Amino acid sequence: MKNSSVMIEDFEYVSSVNFIPWDKLSNKTILVTGATGLIGLNLIKSVIYASKKKELNVKVIALVRNMEKANNVFEDEIAYPGLSFVLGNIKNMPDISENIDFIVHGASVTSSKSFIDEPVETITTAINGTRNILELARVKNVASVVYLSSMEVYGHPDKGHIVTESEVAGFDTSNVRNCYPISKQICESMCSSYASQYEVPVKCIRLTQTFGPGVSFDDGRVFAEFMRSAINKKDIVLKTKGETERCYLYTADSVTAILTVLLNGKNKECYNAANPRTYCSILEMAEMVANDVSGGDISVKIELSDIEKLGYASTLYMMLDVNKLIGIGWNSYFSLKQAFERMINNIREEKENVIL
Repeated sequence: MKNSSVMIEDFEYVSSVNFIPWDKLSNKTILVTGATGLIGLNLIKSVIYASKKKELNVKVIALVRNMEKANNVFEDEIAYPGLSFVLGNIKNMPDISENIDFIVHGASVTSSKSFIDEPVETITTAINGTRNILELARVKNVASVVYLSSMEVYGHPDKGHIVTESEVAGFDTSNVRNCYPISKQICESMCSSYASQYEVPVKCIRLTQTFGPGVSFDDGRVFAEFMRSAINKKDIVLKTKGETERCYLYTADSVTAILTVLLNGKNKECYNAANPRTYCSILEMAEMVANDVSGGDISVKIELSDIEKLGYASTLYMMLDVNKLIGIGWNSYFSLKQAFERMINNIREEKENVIL
């Protein structure tokens, strides 16, 4: 996968922000799990770009489950001497002999359908994998670890309420779909426990739904459905009334948020990551894509379906308070419209490269 012009612009933006203390990464080694996932690949590519631009000599160890996929995803980074791959998974961690200074733990089951079809795999991957990463961090005496958590730990806040980091919710354990947010809560507690008992310098970042370049054309999430509709000039068909309201986050903004928490965050703390300016309902987002991104060429239709069978979470209202993250220097940049336009342009450029 060649880096598109959109991605290169994103890497340039990430490397140029003044709130990331890049000098802390000079001559250091970062381990990234979930390396070929959406956030992992954008993080690694951005760090390598910044390392070359700023002559930081950062080493990146990418934990991957499929070497062929890794070689494809990081086609433009393979020549970077500081990049190495470790084949394995977080549930059965391979030996890593190298020194490690920083860890970003992003490996996780992320498909809503998998939460319903494979809840045991969802839970065991999260819990066993996170313990393995924290054990590795303890043994390697790392300088900082960031665990990528989720806004889903907050459950179902009231409409209009702005959610702070202290408001984690309780869940009905008989609802199989809750395997995901409950496992995230357990992993956060494990991070806090390792910080307390073993002084592992770990922080958690609770990301809202994130998208941008790197999202595959056949991704099953709602923003990808809207993307395909815009590209194919087909009407957007909602399977719900689109009442869920939340903030979103562009991939480059998620990268700067993660690096900010990794390098500036306080140990044992959790940080919300979202762009408050993107807050809207799914229906409003669909209408924005139809009208503003597609120029009115498509429309929005509603065809109600059984959302439980689809694995969708029930209607929620998730306005995250990001003042804590802003307090350690971070700020978001990309609007929701920009996020869609850049994701779509990236897909189009990828298709052009395949044809060429």
